[in-house]
Amino acid sequence: MKAARFHQHGGPEVLRYEDAPEPKLASGEILVRVKACALNHLDIWIRQGIPAFQVPLPHIGGCDVAGVVERVGGEGTGLKPGDRVFIAPGLSCWRCEFCLGGQDNLCTTYRILGSQVDGGLAEFVKVPALNVIPVPGSLSFEQAAAFPLTAVTAWHMLFGLARLQPAEDVLVLGASSGVGSMAVQMAKAAGARVITTVGADDKVEKAQGLGADVVLNHTRDVIADGVKRATGGRGVDVVIEHIGPATWEQSLRSLAKGGRLVTCGATSGPEVRIDLRYLYMRQTTVMGSFMGTRHELLAVAKWMGEGRIRAVIDSVLPLQDVRAAHERMLERKLFGKIVLTP
Repeated sequence: MKAARFHQHGGPEVLRYEDAPEPKLASGEILVRVKACALNHLDIWIRQGIPAFQVPLPHIGGCDVAGVVERVGGEGTGLKPGDRVFIAPGLSCWRCEFCLGGQDNLCTTYRILGSQVDGGLAEFVKVPALNVIPVPGSLSFEQAAAFPLTAVTAWHMLFGLARLQPAEDVLVLGASSGVGSMAVQMAKAAGARVITTVGADDKVEKAQGLGADVVLNHTRDVIADGVKRATGGRGVDVVIEHIGPATWEQSLRSLAKGGRLVTCGATSGPEVRIDLRYLYMRQTTVMGSFMGTRHELLAVAKWMGEGRIRAVIDSVLPLQDVRAAHERMLERKLFGKIVLTP
């Protein structure tokens, strides 16, 4: 089969479009013929190499996959060749205390497709049958590949952790990002007032199209000041943060008393500063978030199938253009997801 692989960590130049062995199935696994695979920032970090993810080389990235069932390993999966499916990117054991308690994203052996194991930037990918889910509604393969990882992350942040309520105010950093574009839509659908940020004026209208009530250009506006203007000086109840030190102080300053900040990423660096006096005097809650549960992913898929939220796709490229796709992500000029098709 053809695949996009890298044999060493480094920049986009290490990516190769080449022949690779077709995965061999074990009992309880499904071979999926990939029709679409969306990129995430995780793909960049894995390619560059990060200590938290030890990957075997050569490696095939790609966390978000949609396609059709090619072969089934064993009986009793309820799946058959030709079924239109997407893949749950989180790989859990379903035996530990966290999995059995419905917190499978805290699994003691939790892995992500395309990180510790080969992913979907190939013609075929194999996964446990439990990770294969029917495509909701009439979504295209490109749409089905563009939502799972970022959407389940946004849902877990907004509803699983922050417990967002109707009529609350929420600040979503980076409306053009995968998590940001999903969080804006979800918060608006839940009845919140949504303030978001973009990095260019040509992205303002697109953010408004997702449902944002207020859009701040962070290259020109001081985020916290803009939030205070929009909320009459009060601040927001919830901040969805995934950028890190470049926005951390502004995110904390944007919170109302008793506000909740949820973070799932560190695209601008891993270390931030917190003044504990500010934290406890304003009774601020800061929470870390990683992926989401299978139950939450199914809820997201239902909303997708019903059209309550939509996948935001920046561009669709052939798999052999994987290097150009990584370079486009690094330029940060995109709005939504880049999808690659074998």
